[in-house]
Amino acid sequence: MNKVVARLTDGTTHKGLTSDFSPMKDVFHLIEANAAPGDPPLTVRIPQMKALFFVKDLIGDPDYVEKKEFDDSCPLEGRPIKVVFKDGEVLLGTTTGYSPSRPGLFLVPADPGSNIERCYVVAASTQEISWV
Repeated sequence: MNKVVARLTDGTTHKGLTSDFSPMKDVFHLIEANAAPGDPPLTVRIPQMKALFFVKDLIGDPDYVEKKEFDDSCPLEGRPIKVVFKDGEVLLGTTTGYSPSRPGLFLVPADPGSNIERCYVVAASTQEISWV
């Protein structure tokens, strides 16, 4: 099971666990963190998502300010990339498989101290994707 935070294009956020996410499918299922035992999982439609964040901890640190630059002491794995979402949020990280013809991309944040281990960005929710 993966700890994830799903952010939808309508601004809602769902936190929980998933084991069936695939960027090749249109839906996946999320067991919400606040669900009661026996509650059915939430069906999340990938086209309605902004991004899916695979996280270290579902709570995170609300006071942590993510660094928007690369650490020169850490070697990069993948190509540096910048994503600007339609809502103005900016992610900086690396990717090993971006193509404009695909519906999305996986990104590893530039900040190694981030709670985000990696994320799947839905291309339709972005304003700009550029190599850095």
